[in-house]
Amino acid sequence: MDTENLKKSEESSRTSETVIPDDPEHKTPIKKKRKKTGLIIFLTVLILAAAGGVGYYFMERQKPINTVKTFLGDIQKLNFDGMKSQLQSNDMSALDNADITNNAYTAFFQNVNQKMTFEIKKTSFSLTNGTANITAKIRYIDGSDIYKETITEFLKQIVSTAFSGEELTEEQTQQKLAALLEEKAGTIEDKFAETEITYPLIKTGDGWKIVALDTETVKFMSANFTNVQDEINQSLVEMETSDSQQEQTEQTADSAGTIDMSNDKFSIHYKQHRVAKDVSGAPCLLVYYDYSNNGSSASSAMVDVNLQAYQNGQTLTAAIPESDDSAIDQFMAEVQPGQAVTVCQAFALIDETDVTLEAGEAFSFGGGTITSQIIKIK
Repeated sequence: MDTENLKKSEESSRTSETVIPDDPEHKTPIKKKRKKTGLIIFLTVLILAAAGGVGYYFMERQKPINTVKTFLGDIQKLNFDGMKSQLQSNDMSALDNADITNNAYTAFFQNVNQKMTFEIKKTSFSLTNGTANITAKIRYIDGSDIYKETITEFLKQIVSTAFSGEELTEEQTQQKLAALLEEKAGTIEDKFAETEITYPLIKTGDGWKIVALDTETVKFMSANFTNVQDEINQSLVEMETSDSQQEQTEQTADSAGTIDMSNDKFSIHYKQHRVAKDVSGAPCLLVYYDYSNNGSSASSAMVDVNLQAYQNGQTLTAAIPESDDSAIDQFMAEVQPGQAVTVCQAFALIDETDVTLEAGEAFSFGGGTITSQIIKIK
């Protein structure tokens, strides 16, 4: 019995050893598994390669955007070296005519530019050509009101200084301007403006660079201003130009108005006029008016008021009366806030025709308010 069972067991073992290798049902699953594994590896490689290509593209696309962000960030900090490093040519000459690089005004422009904000709005990118265009929307301080107030006050102070006999050096003049800019910036409410600038970039051996520093960037860096001295000179030219005033004289020749006017700086009220003689014996016109200082600091009619006189469309020049008159001295005298004095201005007459008087604010921008009055000479 035991011998017989042992034989059956041996036959069974031999059968299992020979059947399994030849059984096609065992071979097929092994081959399919190997094919699927190879396909998965191949697809994985393709996916990783594609993902790598896409990742590289988007990584390169981000680089010019980062350059513009860094550049604008350096503007916020007024970091000129940082700005220069983001430019292809390292050329900052566009700032040569702007006062923004003047050390006297550094504190003012730092305060202005740190309030600037920006966001990237559009991008175009060519990896093949190594070029890009990045458009940024920029919100910045519009300093036009600050500059107007500063220059008006500066010119007033310069006139007072000149009549006091004091002379300022160039350095003292810049310091006075800088102090006034900071003062006005601290008292005038911030006014913002917006602009969109498209920055062209090129890929270089040192990375993506902005092609050049443009004038629009300089403009918003300067808060819509470029050169204080140029603006002062332009203001003086406008004051000396009488063409527009003559046109206004012709338009108001039939008006029976008055030179009376009032603003937050001063008030004037016409009192009287009379004809006298100047130091050469020629006839001159004396115009008297009350001047009140409505401002917060000492000033004078000479500094605040621009009174012009015309005959037949011609501007009358200033005259020196032969007789002393305290009202003429009061025209130049400093008046404290809230006080009023009677002043006099003298004009050399051409003939005996009617004279048109025009009064306005001295050193005003854009002409300002002008009042007129016709007076009879004879």
